Amino acid sequence: MKNILRIAAMSLLLVLAFSCKQDSEKEIKEEKENSTKTPASENYNISILLDLSDRISLQKNPNPTMEYYQRDLGYIKSISEAFTQHLKSKRIRQIDDKMQLFFNPEPLDPTINTIARNLRITIDKNNASKNLLNSINSNYASQTSKIYESAIKDNKYVGSDIWSFFDSRVKDQCIENNYRNILVVLTDGYMFYESTVIKEGNRTTYITPELIRKNGLNTKDWDKKMHEDDFGFIKANDDLSNLEVLVIGINPNKNNPYEEKVIKAYWTKWFTEMKISHFEIKNADLPSNMETIIKNFILNKE
Repeated sequence: MKNILRIAAMSLLLVLAFSCKQDSEKEIKEEKENSTKTPASENYNISILLDLSDRISLQKNPNPTMEYYQRDLGYIKSISEAFTQHLKSKRIRQIDDKMQLFFNPEPLDPTINTIARNLRITIDKNNASKNLLNSINSNYASQTSKIYESAIKDNKYVGSDIWSFFDSRVKDQCIENNYRNILVVLTDGYMFYESTVIKEGNRTTYITPELIRKNGLNTKDWDKKMHEDDFGFIKANDDLSNLEVLVIGINPNKNNPYEEKVIKAYWTKWFTEMKISHFEIKNADLPSNMETIIKNFILNKE
C-alpha cells in the first residue's frame, strides 16, 4: 500500500512539474510575441504624393504602350489594395489606419482639391465596417481618375515642388508617432519648380536633363564626378528616420544612357542624408509589373 501511495505521489509531482514547465514556456513565448509587433497589428499611415507636372501631358510625353497618367492610376490601385489587405488582416479593435493624397503646390482647380480632401481616409474601430473596407479600392480608383482627367483637360501644369514638400510639409503631414509612415511619390524623377530654385555649391533643389548635361554627368565617369564634386540635392530635412519612401515612375531622358543612374543616385543620396533607411526607387513600368513590388514594399517590410 505504501509503495502504491509513493508511486502515486511521485507521478503527481511529475505531472505538476511538467505542467509548470509548459506554463512557463507558454508565458515566455507569449511575452516574446507581444514584444515584437507583427505587421498585421501595426497602424499604417500611407501618403501618396502626386506629381501633376507636364510629365503626364499627352502632347509632350505621349506613350503608345500606356500613357503615364494611366500608369499612375494603376500604381494607386495597387497601393489602395495593399492598404485594404492590411486592414482586413487585423481585428476590428486593432484598426487605426490612415491613407491620404497630396500635391505640392495644390492645383488651381478647386474640384481637384476637394477630391483630394475626400480621399483622406481615417479608419478605426468606431467606423470600420465591411462595406467601408470594400468601398476603398473602387472609390480611390474613380476619384483619382477624375483628378488626372481634370489636370490633363485643364492643360495648365503648375509643376511639382517635391523638394519643398520634403522641406516643410512631410514631417507635419506624413509622419505620426506610433504609426508605420509610408510615403509613395509618383514622379518621373526630375525636380523643378520656379519658386524653389536654390543652388548651394553643386547642390540644388532641382534636377533636369539640362542640369545633368551642364554638369557633365552624361559620361561614363558620371559617378566619379558626382562624388568628387559633391553633386546632389540640398538636404531638405535632418531626420526622417520614421518615414519609408517608395518612388515610382522614373522616366529618364533617352538621349543620355547614364541619365537613369544619375537620377537614382541623386534621390538615393538625398534620402540617405535625410536618414530615410527604407526606400526604393522604381521606373515607370507597366502597373502589372509593379503590382508585386508595391504590395511587397507596403505589406512585407523586412
